Amino acid sequence: MSKKAIIVGHTGQDGTYLFQLLKRKNYKILGISSTSTVMSDGDTYDVVNIQNNLEVEKVVASFQPDEIYYLAATHQSSGDKQIDEGELFQRSIDINVKSLVNFLEAIRNHKSNAKLFYAASSHLFGNPENEQQDESTPINPDCIYGITKAAGVKACQFYWENHGVFASVGIFYNHESPLRQSKYVSKKIVETAVAIKNNKANELQLGSLDSRIDWGYAPDYVEAVFRIIQLDLSDIYVISSGSIHSVEDFVEKVFSYLGMNWKDYVKISKDIITKKQKRNLFGNSQKLMIDTDWTPTHNFDEMIKILVEEELKKG
Repeated sequence: MSKKAIIVGHTGQDGTYLFQLLKRKNYKILGISSTSTVMSDGDTYDVVNIQNNLEVEKVVASFQPDEIYYLAATHQSSGDKQIDEGELFQRSIDINVKSLVNFLEAIRNHKSNAKLFYAASSHLFGNPENEQQDESTPINPDCIYGITKAAGVKACQFYWENHGVFASVGIFYNHESPLRQSKYVSKKIVETAVAIKNNKANELQLGSLDSRIDWGYAPDYVEAVFRIIQLDLSDIYVISSGSIHSVEDFVEKVFSYLGMNWKDYVKISKDIITKKQKRNLFGNSQKLMIDTDWTPTHNFDEMIKILVEEELKKG
């Protein structure tokens, strides 16, 4: 009999790849987003308001999932239109914490054996002192996204310790794919470089080349998520690439793959920077590798090649 899974946030980058992965494994899938509710067989339903605990309880009770993947999130990138911090806090608490609790409560109230996975972020570490972070690194967020993601992690811990709910956490570091939105710097670099190659743009403007980032390949990270939820016990896992590169490294690789010298086209504009720069966020995924036998299948150069080749296909 096929397993059943709910993916909350099925239309985002990770949700899309996870939907594909579970479909290949013959899961019966219910995808929930802010704009649609779809089944893996193509059927569509009324949108589920995940902020409404009664709606969440109803869908969990009726679908009876084996697994729930909570990937939904409110996050404001530097490329987004900036909104009032108070409003952003409220939105982030609603989606990153309260709606998560609705699913945890639904599992508890219906005495369901469903396992839940929560997608957290390396931003919950804030500006860590240690060069590389793992599951023992102190949680010390310094941004709204990190603060609310940290609260979500603590909610999962509360439910597994006090109510026996399986609620594992993945602490995601940056992970890219052709599905990334243009507001993210990785996608901006690739899109603009290809546009320059095709004589559709003249320059790439960036705020800084100095930031060092732990970049991985999104489908690899989705595989890690699947392996985590197959384990017997709830736990917290860092999901990272095991390598760190500067924005300059990323730019150089992209332009070089296209046969261009990046220095001829890149312009630095400090006005673009809308967020304070963090120290290096660099993850150690040894615990994940040991417990699940997971390892990334694509390194930095291979990821760059995929991103550029997919962008070139757009013409």
